[in-house]
Amino acid sequence: MNQQQPNNPLHGLTLETILTRLHGHYGWDGLYQHINVNCFSNDPSIKSSLKFLRKTQWARDKVEALYLTTFN
Repeated sequence: MNQQQPNNPLHGLTLETILTRLHGHYGWDGLYQHINVNCFSNDPSIKSSLKFLRKTQWARDKVEALYLTTFN
């Protein structure tokens, strides 16, 4: 299933890449201010945040939307 997705600006980006780039831009406090989820405020790390975001679609959608508004 290796199809091109020309209308998807997130195509080819992993969730880890998105989160790492957002963390570099905003930091954990800034991410928590934009997206109010505990994984960004209570002992945050990339690994624990990825675990939460992979299980919680609504939070992942918010992270992806923040990425698009920040970097596009």
